[in-house]
Amino acid sequence: MMRYILTYLIGLIFGVGIILGGMANPAKVLNFFDIAGTWDPSLAFVMGGALGVTALGYRFVLKRPAPAMADVFHLPTLRSIDARLIGGSIAFGVGWGLAGFCPGGALPAVGTLHPAVLTFTVAMIAGIVVAKALQNRNGNTSAEANA
Repeated sequence: MMRYILTYLIGLIFGVGIILGGMANPAKVLNFFDIAGTWDPSLAFVMGGALGVTALGYRFVLKRPAPAMADVFHLPTLRSIDARLIGGSIAFGVGWGLAGFCPGGALPAVGTLHPAVLTFTVAMIAGIVVAKALQNRNGNTSAEANA
């Protein structure tokens, strides 16, 4: 039970941080990409702050023998750059640039019931389902492919 409570609290902190940082507002994100127009560099500061906190957190946490609520750390083992990684990166970047949402920013904004957020979220879920179906159809059922 405590694991679920902590998972909820961590997600809540993440969502509040996304909202306070303005990343649930697609106009703020799109303005970051509009270098020749209404450029807003604040996204770079949000991402830089997140990167710094994450880098410090990983250095601290990974020195422990195991996570607090699991037997082992579940870290990615795939180290190669392949078509799936490149394709996923392109899909993420294009979706973020066109819609102004990434999954981390869209999910906390679902509660607004704004049509753009709901459309993006439905499209994101559909993309995940299609990608999983294609992986299974191609016989790619490894743990790394399904992560």
